[in-house]
Amino acid sequence: AALKKLERLRAFLRFAHDSGWVADNCARKIKNPKITQSPTMPLNKAEITKILGACFDYPDRANALRLRALVLLLRYSGLRIRDSVTLRCDRVQKGKLFLYTAKTGTAVWCPLPAAVTDALGAIPLASDAQYFFWTGASEPKSCVGDWQRSLRRLFKLAGVPDAHAHRFRDTFAVELLLAGVPLERVSILLG
Repeated sequence: AALKKLERLRAFLRFAHDSGWVADNCARKIKNPKITQSPTMPLNKAEITKILGACFDYPDRANALRLRALVLLLRYSGLRIRDSVTLRCDRVQKGKLFLYTAKTGTAVWCPLPAAVTDALGAIPLASDAQYFFWTGASEPKSCVGDWQRSLRRLFKLAGVPDAHAHRFRDTFAVELLLAGVPLERVSILLG
């Protein structure tokens, strides 16, 4: 964020200097901030087992089945949380997931294990429901926020406080690479 802000400041002052509004672009002299990005690590099998086990102890029994299905979907599909919580019911057919990822618009077919399709099938849905985890009435951003709060509560209950939804995506990618899936195919599946 600091680097992006500095880039915008430099661009604005360059424009102001070129337009003759200021005598000098003093932002040129500011050094870039040192950025140390810590990589997100995949969840290990013990952490995933704890998280799935905590679904049965989750205090909100009405959402416990949905939460377990969401965890399994995140783990075995590699989807971003927004793509997961706004997943339409008709996108899962014959054990496969089909969708266009929100970020890139890439068409993705992903086989899902039976445990995932069974968990999605166990979610109590209204007969006219179009989505597994969302009513479609609110903004997707608020739906994502609701599910992120539920996941944080679940991770705390499971004793995995440093977990977050994106780590499931990392786990999906690492497991595929360890299984010998070519990098190009993993890239396509991740969108």
